[in-house]
Amino acid sequence: MNRRLFVAATLVFWLTTAGIWLASWLAPRPAPPAAPAEVVAPVEGPVTLAEVARHNRPGDCWMAIRGEVYALGEYLPDHPAEPGLLEPWCGREATEAYETKTRGRPHSRRADKLLALYRVGPLAGAPAPHQEGGKQP
Repeated sequence: MNRRLFVAATLVFWLTTAGIWLASWLAPRPAPPAAPAEVVAPVEGPVTLAEVARHNRPGDCWMAIRGEVYALGEYLPDHPAEPGLLEPWCGREATEAYETKTRGRPHSRRADKLLALYRVGPLAGAPAPHQEGGKQP
């Protein structure tokens, strides 16, 4: 009797596990975010904070992050957080906000790759970026 119960429970467990795996495998995947439709042309030379400050509206939103400037106005509606959390950073230096999400949690590598699609150019006066291992170039 105990052996039959064990075999039946094991069989039910593995059938359930296989069903859950199959359902997750067949579930539709979210489409990867598309590249910006209207790409901002990279600028010649560094971008000043004064220039960044001129782009301080949700539809025309530039942010300086880690010594680079990004045009994020087109991306704001697609960002997973409420637009109200990001809009105050338009036209400003936003490295700390980006690195901590204002709650102490960093963005993912995927977010870093997505951010690169919106790069305008280097921020004027920003220190040179660090190489791997924390050494200056």
